[in-house]
Amino acid sequence: MAALLSAQLMLSACAAQAPGAALWPQPAELPVAGGTGPAQLPAFAPLQVRPNFRAPSAAHCARPPQMHEVPGQGGGQELASSKALSRPRLAAAPAPAAEAALVERADAAPAGARASSGAEKEAPQRQRPPGPVTAGVVDDNADFAEYLAFRARTQVAHRALDIRERYLLQVRDGRGRAVADAEVLVRSPQGQAAWARTDRAGKVWLHPDAFDAQGARVYEVTARRGGLESRGYLQRGQKSALELRLDGAVAPDRARLDLVFLVDATGSMGDEIGKLKASLRSIADEVAGLPSQPDLCFALVAYRDQGDAFVLRSHDFTNDLGAFQRVLDRLQADGGGDEPEAMNEALHATVHRLAWRGDGATRMVLLLADAPPHLDDGGPQYDQDMQAALGKGIKVFSVGASGLNPQGEYIQRQIAQYTGGRFVFLTYADAQRPASGPGRETVHDVRNYSVDTLDRLIVRLVREELGAL
Repeated sequence: MAALLSAQLMLSACAAQAPGAALWPQPAELPVAGGTGPAQLPAFAPLQVRPNFRAPSAAHCARPPQMHEVPGQGGGQELASSKALSRPRLAAAPAPAAEAALVERADAAPAGARASSGAEKEAPQRQRPPGPVTAGVVDDNADFAEYLAFRARTQVAHRALDIRERYLLQVRDGRGRAVADAEVLVRSPQGQAAWARTDRAGKVWLHPDAFDAQGARVYEVTARRGGLESRGYLQRGQKSALELRLDGAVAPDRARLDLVFLVDATGSMGDEIGKLKASLRSIADEVAGLPSQPDLCFALVAYRDQGDAFVLRSHDFTNDLGAFQRVLDRLQADGGGDEPEAMNEALHATVHRLAWRGDGATRMVLLLADAPPHLDDGGPQYDQDMQAALGKGIKVFSVGASGLNPQGEYIQRQIAQYTGGRFVFLTYADAQRPASGPGRETVHDVRNYSVDTLDRLIVRLVREELGAL
């Protein structure tokens, strides 16, 4: 099943690209030893790897929501799982290809009933106290030393990616203005490579050890935007940041925001999904009213697990907020059973399957989940897709719902930090009792965090991402 699902996702990833979209080409010939740049610059070999994604290329999202589904082993029936009562809540690199493809459907699968597979979670009685959902947020890139300390003291199973050494890249145009959404290629002398895109401030974090196990001392860094290109050299230990200047002016873009709600739709997520449904209109209105007046596109990717009625159910980008609200209103929490869920498959579909808009867009994912992904199912893995997300300029803001265990927190923070996003977590009056209502306390291993209602926090994060405009 895992191999079949991976094949379905890969086939759909190719189909989602706009006509003419292509993998980024091999850069021009590089100078040999003794050329411009750092002293004794080594010769650089041709690229030994290629990006496992295509650059964002959609021109617009003026279309109805288009639904695609990967069915689970539940045979198209929703599960009547005790996972729906599992916890008290606050109210309010790809596998080989196969022949199957994603199935397009018009509406949610019909409801039914059967016992869920896997080990069931405990089922205490739910309580629904009044009041808003509150949440805290930490920026692990801003407090990087504390993030490394968190990683060192949290011993859980995860996909290892070495990010301990990092460098900040700033891209500017000839007038000194930040260049947003610049394509970035980082290459070692041996031809190992990583790709990234700058954010609205023209910045991106680079982690050489995440892609280069040989540990080169010098890297060639190329930035491209609007037909302009600049190249520089990053030397380990010399500076903590590198600035590249494009030889010319890059015209400022109108703010365009592609926002994806990536949601765990298993039974324990009912209250969070309900709050999202109730808050979507106000979130959209506040974002639309920001000073930059962004052109908005929304998408939804909901996921459960292999034994459920569906593994993932996605609705591609649309600018029709009313239609998107109706799509979200049909989403129900059900199924699950064991703790890990199909987050890997859902993140893969989010990064590769959706029609992300091209040059100049701001791309954000709100990942709302209360459980980690499977790490042993042979399908897509989150570490590969968070690297692809960085290459496509997609920032993931991980939102940890109540009940998220230390492994889930570790993985959600991995994804957020690497892609330049932040870790958000629900807070309570009493951290040990999620039914205690909204407050400032959390069980998560975080320091120095701010708290707000979840919908206001989402608007704030969007505003900050668009703030450079």
